[in-house]
Amino acid sequence: MGLYLKDLFAAIAVVFNAIPMAMFSLSYGFAAFPTALGFIVGGFGMLLTHQIAPISLQAESIVLAGTISHDRNERLNIIFYSGIVMAILGFCGVLTKTMDFIGPCILNAMLAGVGLMLAKAGFDMIKQNRFVSGISMASALIVYFATNDLIWTIAISVIVSDVAHLIKVKVTGHQDHLLEVDMSKEKLIPLKLTVNTHIIRSVLAVCTLQIGGNIAYATITAGIAGETANVDAITVYSGLADSASAFFGGGPVEAIISGTAAAPHPLLAGLLLVAIVSAIFLTKTITRLAKHIPAETISGFLFVLGAFAVFPEDAKAALTEDPIVGACVIIVTSFSDPFIGMVSGIALKYGLMFLGA
Repeated sequence: MGLYLKDLFAAIAVVFNAIPMAMFSLSYGFAAFPTALGFIVGGFGMLLTHQIAPISLQAESIVLAGTISHDRNERLNIIFYSGIVMAILGFCGVLTKTMDFIGPCILNAMLAGVGLMLAKAGFDMIKQNRFVSGISMASALIVYFATNDLIWTIAISVIVSDVAHLIKVKVTGHQDHLLEVDMSKEKLIPLKLTVNTHIIRSVLAVCTLQIGGNIAYATITAGIAGETANVDAITVYSGLADSASAFFGGGPVEAIISGTAAAPHPLLAGLLLVAIVSAIFLTKTITRLAKHIPAETISGFLFVLGAFAVFPEDAKAALTEDPIVGACVIIVTSFSDPFIGMVSGIALKYGLMFLGA
């Protein structure tokens, strides 16, 4: 019984990651209720393929889809089509071959560039709510450098900054900068499908990010449990989950680095995580929590995740292998998107080879 309790505790700990990510997703116009469909599809995918890597709301995909799109409908179309493309790539088993062609230098550089995007997204929240963001940032930095644990970082920084916010509201009687949830979107509304050149290019950018993320995060999660990830299988069910979620207005759900892998029964812990988050979304509890938890509580975690957990290791790996190509991809990705970063890296890599440099 004790072992199963540890599975439950591991799942609940990772839920602390999903809740503020849900707030972050809501801030970009994604609805919580249909996102539950993505979690349910992902849960069935885990069960059918016996993969221990769960899916959840992923900051990188939310930031990228949110910043490269012009409006909510375009954002949802990007995630919907990206999910279909990713599922096809995974089903055909070409993910590893794609990464072999890109090469580790460009892949790591793209992830490092996304790390800078995450750090900037977290830092920019200071402009929206200095009080909450400042406390979130300070507590996240303290906890991360004290524990080197992202789960503790997000749990404590979100709780501390929200408690501070509630105390301030109690003392001043003034409550501001809270996320306004459009409840008219919190139901299953079929997507108005749209295709244009910007959506196509954005889909390529998101897919490029997700290819790298699925390989990196799924591999790390499986490694925690001492197992080997079937990245193609994980890509199939995460892609289908994305499409199911976005088609009805929900946010992107991708493979994450999950603490459930450290549980005694990692598959069970992952399924418990999916079930708990699905229940929170389906009952619309998350929309009630949004009235009391500012979206800026996630700012510290985003900054720490991008600046210290993602950027240094990936940038080091890329720059060690090829400083010129790696630096180019990091900079271009951070200022545009991973697809443009990848194209610039491939062009520079093979251009230098052609010139004999």
